[in-house]
Amino acid sequence: MFNRKELFRRVAIIGVGFMGASLGLAIKKKGLAREVIGIGRQEASLKVAKDMKAIDEGYLDFNKGTVGADLIVLATPVNTVLEFIELLGKEHRRGCIITDLGSTKAAIVERAEKVLHHSLLFVGSHPLVGSEKKGPANANAQLYDGGTCIMTPTDKTNRLAKEKIKQFWSQLGSSVKFMAPQEHDQVLAYISHLPHLTAFALMKAMPDNFLEHAPQGLKDSTRIAASDPEVWRDIALSNHKPILKALDEAVKVLAAMRKAIVARDAESLTDIFKVARDKREKLG
Repeated sequence: MFNRKELFRRVAIIGVGFMGASLGLAIKKKGLAREVIGIGRQEASLKVAKDMKAIDEGYLDFNKGTVGADLIVLATPVNTVLEFIELLGKEHRRGCIITDLGSTKAAIVERAEKVLHHSLLFVGSHPLVGSEKKGPANANAQLYDGGTCIMTPTDKTNRLAKEKIKQFWSQLGSSVKFMAPQEHDQVLAYISHLPHLTAFALMKAMPDNFLEHAPQGLKDSTRIAASDPEVWRDIALSNHKPILKALDEAVKVLAAMRKAIVARDAESLTDIFKVARDKREKLG
């Protein structure tokens, strides 16, 4: 059983799309806050989130929505997270904790530590959950339950804020791991960013007139290519160095496959496939 004691009085979630609305539902289900506020750019999305009880109130105005919040969650694409950190850099709100759901961490943590006043306590977070689905209408209160959340504190992170955000994710049902921001970005470039980019590449290369013959295997292996293009544009550009390294490694493997096929080298091709299969089996 989770401790249902409120961790926060007023949580402001900036961005009430799929991830943000799911977080609001989860917070309310676990009883972790007295009030959940949603802040967005579209009245329709805020209305959907409120109607499904993911938030108690919705605001288009950033300043009005964050008044009195003791936790602010940035649940927007990476570039927009950086923009809101700049806005928050003008604020002094003693004891207010800020965290985010960004898929890259080095740029976000660096910006937060550079521009935020010391009265604002920033702790980087990245829950490794999600979906190709979009919008609050698809929100799921169980999204974070059973998942993993990587937190990226540094030696500048307030210790009490770090512990409270760890407790927050734990009580939402997530297993918490700690990484340095740069390490996070290197790991995610391989385990998340590269798979998404290769799924996009595969579908981009697919002739349109072949799609009607697509088997379930193609649908399964490219499901994530249905993800938001703008979200993944931001991820690719904000984590470009680790992603380029991962892409180069993938290109080397493809080149080795091509070379083996051209040479009719069955042994080399089989070896490549065996190594890949054995790694896949380790995932369970």
